[in-house]
Amino acid sequence: MPYFDAASAAPPHPVARQALLAALDEGWADPARLHREGRRARLLLDAARETAAEAVGCRPDELSFTPSGTRALHDGIAGALGGRRRTGRHLVVSSVEHSAVLHAADALEADGGNITRVGVDRTGLVDPAEYAAALRPDTALAALQSANHETGTEQPLAEVAAVCRAAGVPLLVDAAQSLGWGPVPEGWSLLTASAHKWGGPAGVGLLAVRKGTRFSPPGPADEREAGRAPGFPALPAIVAAAASLRAVRAEADAEAARLRALVDRIRARVPALVPDVEVVGHPARRLPHIVTFSCLYADGEALLHALDREGFSVSSGSSCTSSTLEPSHVLRAMGVLSEGNVRVSLPRGALEADVERFLEVLPGVVEGVRRHLGAPSEAPAPAEGAPEVVVDALGKRCPIPVIELAKVFDRVPVGGLVTVLSDDEAARLDVPAWCDMRGQEYVGERVMEGGVGYTVRRVS
Repeated sequence: MPYFDAASAAPPHPVARQALLAALDEGWADPARLHREGRRARLLLDAARETAAEAVGCRPDELSFTPSGTRALHDGIAGALGGRRRTGRHLVVSSVEHSAVLHAADALEADGGNITRVGVDRTGLVDPAEYAAALRPDTALAALQSANHETGTEQPLAEVAAVCRAAGVPLLVDAAQSLGWGPVPEGWSLLTASAHKWGGPAGVGLLAVRKGTRFSPPGPADEREAGRAPGFPALPAIVAAAASLRAVRAEADAEAARLRALVDRIRARVPALVPDVEVVGHPARRLPHIVTFSCLYADGEALLHALDREGFSVSSGSSCTSSTLEPSHVLRAMGVLSEGNVRVSLPRGALEADVERFLEVLPGVVEGVRRHLGAPSEAPAPAEGAPEVVVDALGKRCPIPVIELAKVFDRVPVGGLVTVLSDDEAARLDVPAWCDMRGQEYVGERVMEGGVGYTVRRVS
């Protein structure tokens, strides 16, 4: 069964498995003890730290191992804010950061701090000038991911780091998605990553803090990991994480070229094979293994289940999952189509034959989901009618409101209006996105009884 969800968790690298088994035999003792077994464990821990630091591009004594990437982010943000509490409690983040960063920001805001969320364009890129404008005298920290987890868009880190450095503000970089592919540009003050993103074991995160960066570890003081990660280290997993990071970096250039060619094939052929699809993310400035697209008139959760039945494991940032019923915060920030979203993230070693079979089954899968939802298969014949038609989609979740819009739209004369009345937040993204894809005019929204009306004018 082809696994195309490496951005969530990469399959274990063979080196990780070998290193883990070896370290279980040799690295089970407490590395803080002075006896023979403790010294042996300490040697393994020091070697793992040196290996990981080399990949990160920092000194070994600047790097700590944490229980997860999320823990590294939370502790990195809290420690940096605590170290600069005299400066202020203002945090700058991008609107497409991982939810762990945004949750930390929300917690700071709830505790009386101030947050500036810098927006992105339709490809998911931040503007360094906007980052510069967001920095204030009381800014304690700025945070920016190296590459987005949903779209693969790579951020202009060097430029943002330069404006932060000029303002005297430390920059925290979430490098979880990119570290396995190459080093992060210089200029950061703090960096985090997670081993299961590059094929290491789950339960190991990295937190690097540059010398000279003010940092006050959150929580009670602890003698381990420079006080940044209290508790007994998961040494076998740490050894496996460092060994696999070195292995994947050695393979990165060749594998990136191979996977980028496969992703380019998906990006080019999906819109040709499936009507009404928007490929999202930056067309060139992106990680080599991720491609994300959204399908009009389709439900993301239904697409994932249908593809799973065909033997493909993919993921979605779609707004239409029963667990959330909310648009992906990344897609919402980009202002792109949120319904019917599919993320394909190829693991190392992904086969060309599997990609070809994915492209073969995808059109039928999307057609089947659309048919089940009652999406229009053919445009109805134009007919004269009232200058404005109101489509009542209250109580209906995406993509149903847009499907109902499409059913009536061609019955409205050119110049006529269609207003979709909806109480689903996703409609705020999906109706304008439908207009962009159809070349129609999005007039705007207004409060109506029971919900919000999203008005479209037919221009052709």
